Amino acid sequence: MKRRDFFKKGLSAGIIAGTAITFGKYKNLFAANSLPPEDTFDLVAVKGGEPVQMFDKAIESLGGMKNFVKSGQKVLVKPNIGWDAVPERAADTNPSLVGRVVEYCFNAGAKDVYVFDNTCDQWNKCYKNSGIEKAVKDAGGKIVPGNRESYYQEVEIKEGKKLKKAKVHELVLDSDVFINVPILKSHSSTKLTIAMKNMMGVVWDRMYWHRNDLNQCIADCSTFCKPDLNIVDAYNVMKVNGPRGVSIDDVVQLKSLVVSKDIVAVDAAATKIFGLEPDDISYITIADEMNIGTKDLAKLNINRIIM
Repeated sequence: MKRRDFFKKGLSAGIIAGTAITFGKYKNLFAANSLPPEDTFDLVAVKGGEPVQMFDKAIESLGGMKNFVKSGQKVLVKPNIGWDAVPERAADTNPSLVGRVVEYCFNAGAKDVYVFDNTCDQWNKCYKNSGIEKAVKDAGGKIVPGNRESYYQEVEIKEGKKLKKAKVHELVLDSDVFINVPILKSHSSTKLTIAMKNMMGVVWDRMYWHRNDLNQCIADCSTFCKPDLNIVDAYNVMKVNGPRGVSIDDVVQLKSLVVSKDIVAVDAAATKIFGLEPDDISYITIADEMNIGTKDLAKLNINRIIM
């Protein structure tokens, strides 16, 4: 059942905080830069540019935003806006990237483009100080709050093992297109937060997840909340002290972007950019075993772009 149908029915680059940053695995993701025989890609990984320019390259190689957004559609763009922090802290998704995604949606013919998050800090401060509110409004989008339980509708998670139901924001249920735009960063509970974990910002009761096997709940939610496109911001990356961070010293500039329809694959690729392996992140392994997507990048047709 489609979401809409459901609704109608009911920096440094060396050593950070005393920890050496290893780029060996990061380089491996971009080791092969030749195009495959056909030009249809499962995943695009871009390195070396500014956020807007990297997204331009990525969406072009996927055939343009019109492959995802059609004329007259209602689009939800879901960044990470969880924290009251300036963009340089890399606690939230890069605002210029979010604004560019909104622009592309309108250029593809979207009727409305909405942006929200169920924030951890005070929502209006998160929206303003992250720079995302201004970027969205400048691009013509509508930024809406997620701070009231009345915005959320209870749904059944039929394939969930620990998460059997959840209250999900009505925009997730009522939008024609759902675009997930997380930031890659460290996390004290799950090692990393990327695309699948960004879904915690579309539900009301997150504490249940923490009390009932967080990694399994993250995977369970992804059986229901299925973005049409996942765009991972790995330009400035919080390597330590996530998810909130302490200072600018927590951040390293990796100048990367990963885009895919497969939420598991995009998390697996981003994990390698961070310097870890997909098997190091429990919810990626669980989601792969549940056939939500694939963590095995060798099975994918990847376009690797170095700018």
